[in-house]
Amino acid sequence: MSKVLIGLSGGVDSAVAAFLLKEQGHDVIGVTLRTWDSGGDEESRCCEIDDARDIARVLDIPYHPFNSTLDFKEKVVDPFINDYIAGFTPNPCIECNPYVKWAKMMYYMQVLEADYVATGHYAYVDHLDNGRYTVRKALHAEKDQTYMLYKLTQNQLAHTLMPLGDYSKDQVREIAARHNISVANKPDSQEICFVPDDDYCSFIRCHAGNRVPGEGNFVDEEGNVLGRHKGIIHYTIGQRKGLGIAFGRPLFVKKIDAEKNEVVLSDNDSLFSYNVLCDRVNYLSIEGMQPGETLRCKSKIRYRHEAADATLRSLEGGKLAIEFDQPVRAATPGQSAVFYDDADRVIGGGRIIG
Repeated sequence: MSKVLIGLSGGVDSAVAAFLLKEQGHDVIGVTLRTWDSGGDEESRCCEIDDARDIARVLDIPYHPFNSTLDFKEKVVDPFINDYIAGFTPNPCIECNPYVKWAKMMYYMQVLEADYVATGHYAYVDHLDNGRYTVRKALHAEKDQTYMLYKLTQNQLAHTLMPLGDYSKDQVREIAARHNISVANKPDSQEICFVPDDDYCSFIRCHAGNRVPGEGNFVDEEGNVLGRHKGIIHYTIGQRKGLGIAFGRPLFVKKIDAEKNEVVLSDNDSLFSYNVLCDRVNYLSIEGMQPGETLRCKSKIRYRHEAADATLRSLEGGKLAIEFDQPVRAATPGQSAVFYDDADRVIGGGRIIG
């Protein structure tokens, strides 16, 4: 069997993935990438080394922690801060996967002379008849993580194993408990891993200083001033609560204009649109699309969004238009749109810009 380098986060998913690979007869090596140093005692929830080391001990596999803090800062944290300052709402996990986690694990895979890397993501890796690799939705849709994986490269996917595609979260926890893995009941992390208190605005102010935009105007769709906002980093598209001002009727964030330092408010109906524009497109199951070419698909515009019927239209300059059959709510610049075929395989994805 193969030698496999698995990323151990300290959570139950990667622990059980390592257990399953060992059960299959693979020579398994555990690694943890330390991605964030808060300057205090708190670790990032993506690299809890003590728990990961204990998992490796229970599974009786070699274990190596590696420092990746500089790469993580450059590839994930700095862009996260810059995007918020520019009026976007980024998803840092999507950037971390190809540019830090897989990039570093692939490097150490070569150093340790392994054949594959593996993770505890709920997804399948498919090798298609056209020679390309993609990811396919997990059997249990509630845990599917393909949305987070669309930026992986062909080379990364060709050397990746994902053992949890068939399993539900309950089954994973049962396996961990049955084999005395200490993190069997460890809660899932829901927040940004490098913002332990989930206060991303304070985090941005702490690390960006005077670059953070200050107060500005709430305006309606015609540009009429409705009041003052406390800074654009506090808002995202579709937000209603926490605006800090009463308007006498429900209003929602429709647009964040960083250039004017304005937050545009509208009623709920104005948040719906048939058309979404993307850049930074990465294709998985197909090599690409030529300008003017169209392709039917299902597309989701956020992690928890149910993929909806749409047509992709390739544009000049590497951009891509998504034309939904039914309008979608609150497409958010900085988030990702991911496209699927009828077999639940990822065609590709891109960053929403409008």
